[in-house]
Amino acid sequence: MDRYLVIGNPIAQSKSPTIHSLFADQVNQQICYQRLLSNSDTFERDIRTFITSGGKGANITAPFKQQALAICDDVSADAKAAGAVNTLSFVDGKIYGDNTDGRGLVSDLLNHNVTLSGARILVLGAGGACRGVILPLLAHQPECLVIANRTLSKAQQLVEHFANEKLMAIDYNTTRQYQFDLIINATSASLTSSLPAIPCAVVNDSICYDMVYGAEPTAFLSWCTQNGAKQTIDGLGMLVGQAAESFCIWRGVKPNSTPVINKLRREFQGEA
Repeated sequence: MDRYLVIGNPIAQSKSPTIHSLFADQVNQQICYQRLLSNSDTFERDIRTFITSGGKGANITAPFKQQALAICDDVSADAKAAGAVNTLSFVDGKIYGDNTDGRGLVSDLLNHNVTLSGARILVLGAGGACRGVILPLLAHQPECLVIANRTLSKAQQLVEHFANEKLMAIDYNTTRQYQFDLIINATSASLTSSLPAIPCAVVNDSICYDMVYGAEPTAFLSWCTQNGAKQTIDGLGMLVGQAAESFCIWRGVKPNSTPVINKLRREFQGEA
């Protein structure tokens, strides 16, 4: 039976084993998928030990996505652009890296009937989560993709790195000067029930997306609803969507994310 794992620190909370097991059942394949706790000193050794033992692939979560990039023999355009890897494949002694986070986000947005072509998109935050979704969003030809960050220079660095005419960097306060069709929270603020410091009027009549998810709406999405958001979406579908992309890389078939998202949502809400 082919073996896969997700490696991170912490890792006990990871839904990846459940998600990939559901995918495998859906497409009538058998795999073994486990969690592995690692640390920065042993990460590369842990990966190479897994390869030696016959492992076929691995998902990489925080804080090892940049370390994973460094050990790859070859990487995809998405991984290179993101500066991080979340999916490793092991073939003929070589390590291949990809980053499926952005494609998972785009897939979830499209599943929610969000129009990306010609849209005015605002991404909040200029860290790794933002960087990983820029290319997949640009591929859908938005009117503009604006990166807003508390520290403007970090957003400007991303704009310079990607060098695309549709990209623009602003600080949080300057967002009040624009109207957006879609606002994506790529900060970690919701993990601590805090909010990005943008003016409340910015979210009015926009679709608002938070990469964080949980049993209840995140602090950001609750705040967006209170301030007139047209629609709110959490990041559960992105989690499942990026996993579906990884599964397809490994197994050659793209599973249907929707029943897996629905099952996880019911579990969050305490339903059978």
